[in-house]
Amino acid sequence: MSAEAADREAATSSRPCTPPQTSWFEFVLEEALLEQHLQKPSPDPPPVQLIVQFLEQASKPSVNEQNQVQPPPDNKRNRILKLLALKVAAHLKWDLDVLEKSLSVPVLNMLLNELLCISKVPPGTKHVDVDLSSLPPTTAMAILLYNRWAIRTIVQSSFPVKQVKPGPPQLNVMNHIQQEKELTENILKVLKEQAADSILVLEGALKLNKDLYVHTIRTLDLLAMEPGMVNGETESSTAGLKISTEEMQCQVCYDLGAIYFQQGSTNAAVHEKAKEKFFKTKELIAKNGSSSLHFTIDEARLAGYCQACEVLTSSSDDASQQATPYSKIHSCMKSGKYQDLVKIFLEDNLTLSLPEQFRQSVLRELFQKAQQGNEALDEVCFKVCVCNTVCDVLQGRIIDIQFCQLFLKPSKEKIDFLLEVCSGSINLESASEELKRRMAAFLKNLCLGMEDLQFVFMISSHELFIKLLKDDERKLLIDQMRKRSPRINLCTKPVTSFYDIPASASVNIGQLEHQLILSVDPWRIRQILIELHGMTSERQFWTISNKWEVPNVYGSVILGIKDSLTRDLVYILMAKGLHCCAIKDFVHAKQLFAACLELVTEFSPKLRQVMLNEMLLLDIYTHEAGAGASGERPPSDLISRVRGYLEMRVPDIPLRQVIAEECVAFLLNWCENEYLTMQVPLPLVQTNPYVKLGQLLAATCKELPGPKESRRTAKDLWEVVVQICSVSNQHKRGNDGRVSLIKHRESTLGIMYRSELLSFIKKLREPLVLTTILSLFVKLHNVREDIVNDIAAEHISIWPSSIPNLQSVDFEAVAITVKELVSYALTINANNHFWLIIQADIYFATNQYSAALHYYLQAGAVCSDFFNKMVPPDVYTDQVIKRMIKCCSLLNCHTQVAILCQFLREVDYKTAFKALQEQNSHDAMDSYYEYIWDVTILEYLTYLHHKRGETDKRQIAIKAIGQTELNASNPEEVLQLAAQRRKKKFLQAMAKLYF
Repeated sequence: MSAEAADREAATSSRPCTPPQTSWFEFVLEEALLEQHLQKPSPDPPPVQLIVQFLEQASKPSVNEQNQVQPPPDNKRNRILKLLALKVAAHLKWDLDVLEKSLSVPVLNMLLNELLCISKVPPGTKHVDVDLSSLPPTTAMAILLYNRWAIRTIVQSSFPVKQVKPGPPQLNVMNHIQQEKELTENILKVLKEQAADSILVLEGALKLNKDLYVHTIRTLDLLAMEPGMVNGETESSTAGLKISTEEMQCQVCYDLGAIYFQQGSTNAAVHEKAKEKFFKTKELIAKNGSSSLHFTIDEARLAGYCQACEVLTSSSDDASQQATPYSKIHSCMKSGKYQDLVKIFLEDNLTLSLPEQFRQSVLRELFQKAQQGNEALDEVCFKVCVCNTVCDVLQGRIIDIQFCQLFLKPSKEKIDFLLEVCSGSINLESASEELKRRMAAFLKNLCLGMEDLQFVFMISSHELFIKLLKDDERKLLIDQMRKRSPRINLCTKPVTSFYDIPASASVNIGQLEHQLILSVDPWRIRQILIELHGMTSERQFWTISNKWEVPNVYGSVILGIKDSLTRDLVYILMAKGLHCCAIKDFVHAKQLFAACLELVTEFSPKLRQVMLNEMLLLDIYTHEAGAGASGERPPSDLISRVRGYLEMRVPDIPLRQVIAEECVAFLLNWCENEYLTMQVPLPLVQTNPYVKLGQLLAATCKELPGPKESRRTAKDLWEVVVQICSVSNQHKRGNDGRVSLIKHRESTLGIMYRSELLSFIKKLREPLVLTTILSLFVKLHNVREDIVNDIAAEHISIWPSSIPNLQSVDFEAVAITVKELVSYALTINANNHFWLIIQADIYFATNQYSAALHYYLQAGAVCSDFFNKMVPPDVYTDQVIKRMIKCCSLLNCHTQVAILCQFLREVDYKTAFKALQEQNSHDAMDSYYEYIWDVTILEYLTYLHHKRGETDKRQIAIKAIGQTELNASNPEEVLQLAAQRRKKKFLQAMAKLYF
């Protein structure tokens, strides 16, 4: 075997494979394994899954010799399993938010009952009969935890839950689900029966004036020992995780407020109690904050509860409450003063204090009352709907369909009120141009949508309309109206013939097309298309808007659908979904894609797979813009779907390259390096350039800690990028017979174009991946022969030091790429000092010295708490300091040069003295002398000023040198401290100058 083959064999055998998931029984066998597992950044299985596994194993029934099912035995194995479950919950700080989110009601009930048992609460004892103040702190806290969970579960069960769509029927799964459902219902029944007792226990807890403690892994271990070995430590006031009285009261008040609010639906007087508890919670949060080690309170939800309680408990003599719009509206709804309600909505169109959802909920309630037989409310419903619509127009939202329905039969009274609302909702003197434009567009579209020209004249002759639309806009509108129907003759005054003009089919089609363009509701889009196809079969309605764009790879498949209605519907749903995705309206995009998927599933497996691919891309975008932006890992299901897409081998499915690009970027951003390097199929690497690039990046990042090992994978990545940045040379003979060389900058000698590589890199966010690719381009930039100033970067030593054919590389494009990459990287993390140093070096290499100093100083500031700590030596290396010196020198700041010469490991006296001899300095000169700590430089300054006869400056230098802390006889520590203090002040002064 050759040496190279042996190396390859050794490298292959040394590669780590994916670690298997740790099984539950391993934690039983090895006592210390659980804590080690829980300390991992992303333990697999996660903590909540471990709780389920431990309790599931501990509660398995046994079978005796007669094949009779017996309850789980109370043996050592089961006791250990229950203790392990409690330890995991203790690791999670007994956070009910986390536990409730991931554990079912039966599992959490079993866990908390075990906590009560281990905390020495006698089984069968009513908690309401126990005096909490007389109990050990951990026991009292266990009772509180259980009763808090009880009322939280009751409140949660009162919320409507969306039914899960059943999958294919599987008997075992269905039986398990049914059993869990019945068990949950039984537990809820018991909790509701004991709700009054739980409330009394929590009310009693509010009277406690001592800190409580909750069990930790350590205290649980102590409890598991023999009684003689504990020495009472678990019951002492210092054992466990401390929960202060204020923290406990804050959470208990919030939970009590929630149960009282829920009970208020049947007993209005209880809302007063809820209000008291929620406002007490707000008071405690203001004092202590909304988060602690033990709990977190959703302040937005608390604010909603407080607002609701204020409205529900407001009285007629409470003037302060009546001042809020919510209270006024609630009062009007209760008393039936609906005209006052319209006034409130009209006033709010100027202030915009009421949220859209609240306005819509009031309108829905009015519609419900009107449908129950109160005909007088029809007019109120219309007026509130008009107020809401004008508010939507001003805020740039889509007009609600209810307004269109109510305006199908307009009348003079309706037009008058609409114009009154429009006039009262905008102050033309102070309104922005954007608001004026929106209002003008609304009135103009209203005119275009009307058939009765009397009403058109009412709007077009109104003062607001005339002020908002210019003369040429009004003229254009009249021309559009004339083209719409040959019998229409718009004048300055209404004539009799206007009243009896019949509606034309073209007007109806135009209105429906207008609604089709605006709507993002899949059901409404389908209804409009059905109506349009009923009116005419000659039109292709997917062509009515040039904004509806579908990728060419999909267009041919969709336009091949024979049924014209289905073709239009599929095309428009996909085009609107892609548009919503592009503008980051992910909610509507998901609705549109889901409707399209449901439609194509019936007749086209090919389009079904296309829609599944697009929904995967949408889910990636949604996660990256939402939870991913705050650092939350994606769910395992999404990662599996991304892998499944990359491995998909379904023939004849049209694929968009951007989906593969986003999938690879997604895996790199979430450090799925193991999959990209070891598990991705080889054919996929050979056929998909993004997968190949992702694999090389992942492999290089994975092996970065060891330079020697990483050089092989780094070399492969280097060669791929060099090929991408290479240009093809062609020789062309001119008319004069001479041969000239032509360079094609985007010729694809590599696996992709440079622009495609740059676009892909700008989808990456993971710091190590960005640092690696940035390091590679910096090295490639430094390799060129005519380079004067190298750029520094991390891990630069792992790349090859030369290129066989330098002439083939487009170094101009490489330089541009480096600049773009650094700028992009700093948008991801503006405080990465190594990236800031690269940016500074780029400015230095291009002779932009002031900008270079700005970034050199910023790099030092971010890693030293604005120079209050010492800048790490690997940031301010001698090379960086020398470049800062050169920048200052070329900016004629010679005193700054002399001071920076002290920062070098060996003080550069020659440069410092030469700089101080310069008399034409553009900096603060002698004001900087207090920052000099090197006595030799200060002595030279004294001599220099004496020689020049500059007495004042000589005195400043003497004052600086005469400070006792600079005495050469001082201990080294004192001298170092003096130098460090002057460094700090000087760098802070420089930062203020250049930032």
